[in-house]
Amino acid sequence: MSAELQRLPEEGEIVIATVREVTGHGAYVVLDEYNSMTGFLHISEIATGWIRNIERYVRPKQKAVLKVIRVNKARGEVDCSLKQVSGEERKSKLIEVKKNEKAQAFMDFIKARLKMTDAQVSELEEKILAKYDYVYDVFEEVARKGADVLDKFELSEDLKKAMEEESSKIQVPHVEVRGVMEISSRKPDGIEVIKSALAGVESSKGSTKTQVTYIGAPRYRIIVTAENFKVAEKSMNTAVEKIHAAIEKAHGTFSFAREESKKTHQG
Repeated sequence: MSAELQRLPEEGEIVIATVREVTGHGAYVVLDEYNSMTGFLHISEIATGWIRNIERYVRPKQKAVLKVIRVNKARGEVDCSLKQVSGEERKSKLIEVKKNEKAQAFMDFIKARLKMTDAQVSELEEKILAKYDYVYDVFEEVARKGADVLDKFELSEDLKKAMEEESSKIQVPHVEVRGVMEISSRKPDGIEVIKSALAGVESSKGSTKTQVTYIGAPRYRIIVTAENFKVAEKSMNTAVEKIHAAIEKAHGTFSFAREESKKTHQG
């Protein structure tokens, strides 16, 4: 435990802190991730410009995302800044904290259910962190891609099942891109050519799915669902180009028009 108490943050690190006391010169904060070590937030590092009332920016018991700007290792003193934290850094840190909280809840449930010891839980977390940035990330990937993701770890069937069940609580964001194709062919086997071209692009790989539905001759709708718009657009373009090439080769006519995209949730 003594080694843990000596653990200090690095300069430039983004940390979560709880404001303990506000003074005329700044605020004393507790660094949540460092065994409640005390840090100091000087008034000059709270905001740009003259500050009439510090408590407009920080109040006792308030949580704050801060940047570590100085660490005195000999004295165990840490100086922090609020004004030097960018919007992107703050957002990223809050996502990290949320992920860690969710992962902790998942691991607590699995530990209780399988009667695991603290050592067994730590061993599992180490295995996961050797392959992922956060423990939560493995649960999210299982939610997106299925339990096969866990095959890379040597886990018991009971543990795999428990992790899969916890992963099912995660709502996976999905986006949907759509378009309408008008396809016709004068060839005697035109219908078969069209059917073959459309069937050739229908697929389901991981969380990306491409579907084609018949609206009414000569119109067909193509729908691609994926994790994000970049992946969806790429799959849509590939599918449309493939259909276009097949229809053109058979001397048919082809046109394509995009429809409105949307963001949705699965689960």
